[in-house]
Amino acid sequence: METFVKTIFIVLLGYYSLKFLFKLAMPYLMRYITKKASQKFGDAFGQQPQKNSKTEEGDVSIDKIPSSKSKNKNTVGEYVDFEEVD
Repeated sequence: METFVKTIFIVLLGYYSLKFLFKLAMPYLMRYITKKASQKFGDAFGQQPQKNSKTEEGDVSIDKIPSSKSKNKNTVGEYVDFEEVD
């Protein structure tokens, strides 16, 4: 009977010690998980790190020059001729 009580005591002690350790470690674990998730999110959408340049606030810089091909914006669509049927 004495070994049974020792076993129950050891199990309960282990349970409560793990519960306490998880409570202490959870903020660090969640911070690590959110940091990794934000890095993956930034990589998925092509977010580039900010450049340390000596530009002042309000200065404009152009990274990409648009192509010179212009599309005809006057085309609305295809014209379909129809007749009314009685």
